[in-house]
Amino acid sequence: MRVLVTGGSGFLAAWVMRRLLARNVSLRAFDLRSDARLLGELAPRQAGEVEWMTGDISVASDVTRALQGCDGVIHLAGVLTPGCASDPVRGAQINLIGTLNVFDAARAAGLRSVLYASSAGVFGPDDGAQPHPETHYGAFKLACEGSARAYWNDCGIASIGFRPLVVYGAGRESGSSAGPSLACRAAARGEQYTIPFTGSTGLVFADDVAAAYEAALFTTAPGAHVFTLAGEIASVDTVIAQISALAPGARLDASGSALPIATEFPDDPMLARLLPGLPATSLEEGLRQTIAFYRTRQ
Repeated sequence: MRVLVTGGSGFLAAWVMRRLLARNVSLRAFDLRSDARLLGELAPRQAGEVEWMTGDISVASDVTRALQGCDGVIHLAGVLTPGCASDPVRGAQINLIGTLNVFDAARAAGLRSVLYASSAGVFGPDDGAQPHPETHYGAFKLACEGSARAYWNDCGIASIGFRPLVVYGAGRESGSSAGPSLACRAAARGEQYTIPFTGSTGLVFADDVAAAYEAALFTTAPGAHVFTLAGEIASVDTVIAQISALAPGARLDASGSALPIATEFPDDPMLARLLPGLPATSLEEGLRQTIAFYRTRQ
């Protein structure tokens, strides 16, 4: 099996590819640039096995070329909340048009399913059941979910999308919700750091999200599915306290508004039925592993 991973230079892609390489899956990574540094740190023995192809996710011909010869696709390419806010048109070209390009290329290649990244940004701050985004990023992701349903209804292309909340772990160093990971890095280095938001949110360890994509890749699931991965709901104060306990002397604080995303989400029994046994790393253990990663790379 050969699988295309779009956004291959990104943080989450590195964690996903690490798991798939361990399963001996042949991988092609697609991005504007070839950057395997994080993957090289997460999977040093196998990172060199990945084939890299450069191109623009918003250009249909680039995506079609990248998908040639592949048996599956995990679509992770995208621009995060700050980028969508500063340039909404480019954000739509990458996040929405790019997703349509992936589905169209999959249809042309004869693939019957697509895995893709949505986001808990589709929810507003008050309701974790009914999507009501308050950012361009969330609005584009919600549109992708609707298009995925249309591709199933119109073309019979099945899909699974995941809506993770704040994904943290080694290598998460950009985006408006990277604060917990950057706090771990700062604590490991003995540096001061201010997490740029307050309040409570869901935190999900990067390897747990990667495990969900791994499980979905090897699952036959007719229909267009999307699942929220909430992780562990915790306050920023709790995050700081746990990091400080793991790295005594850490100089951390927080300021700013809470993230504009709900903190309560209904259980979805379909997720457990379709993808049973997904890992759920505790916040303490995830922070421990993240700090340990940065301690070895000072």
